Amino acid sequence: MGEPSRSYEDTGETSRLQPVFSEGQLSFIGHDASEIPIHLMQEYTVQTVHLDLSFNRLWQLNGLERFTQLKTLVLDNNEIGDDTMFPHIESLDTLSLNKNRITKLDQFLKQIESRFPCLTYLSLLGNTACPNQLSSTDKDDEDYQRYRYYVLFHLPKLKFLDASAVRLTELLEAKRCGQFMEVVRPNEAIEQREPVEAMTFQYSPLPKEGSSESDDQHIGTYGHSKYVYFGRHSEGNRFIRNKDL
Repeated sequence: MGEPSRSYEDTGETSRLQPVFSEGQLSFIGHDASEIPIHLMQEYTVQTVHLDLSFNRLWQLNGLERFTQLKTLVLDNNEIGDDTMFPHIESLDTLSLNKNRITKLDQFLKQIESRFPCLTYLSLLGNTACPNQLSSTDKDDEDYQRYRYYVLFHLPKLKFLDASAVRLTELLEAKRCGQFMEVVRPNEAIEQREPVEAMTFQYSPLPKEGSSESDDQHIGTYGHSKYVYFGRHSEGNRFIRNKDL
């Protein structure tokens, strides 16, 4: 008998793990890989139409640009985040990114819009950028619908978004006001505000407590007037200072 092939546990090298390939579909699922293995790019790039890399630890996609015939890319349950750069793949029409670490929807959509011009199916369920019950319990159906309008404004070619088909009424509404529908998380709004402690005030209308300055030294001193003027401009009495009495 020949020497048995070494398993992943024996070598600790993701490059030696064998993928499953059949009729243009390449699957490399659940191998804890942090990058696309070199041997996948060397052996399967030309003939792969559907690529499934789910349940790994991918956070960057170096080498993905070699899959020039790719139509479907599944990256569910990885570590794809806001800093991940996607390559330009003209043929890609399906992208699944469920349960990753995407938080900035606007930044993500601008990249996807330019990198995958033929995209018709997109799924972001389980990401913070997708405001539904899978990502945050404080989001409701209204938040999710606003998110759909915003996505469809940027990607009007989509036919499916997440788990449901895109309706014509959604496309029309997205075109009308989708650009204003981005759902902002509360902590993002707080971060944009300047802390109260950091604010400095250069002017105070009141004298400091315990000040030794006399009332006559303050332009806005409040006091009682001995005379009352009942003419047309009697409102001016409010601005008479103590030293003028």
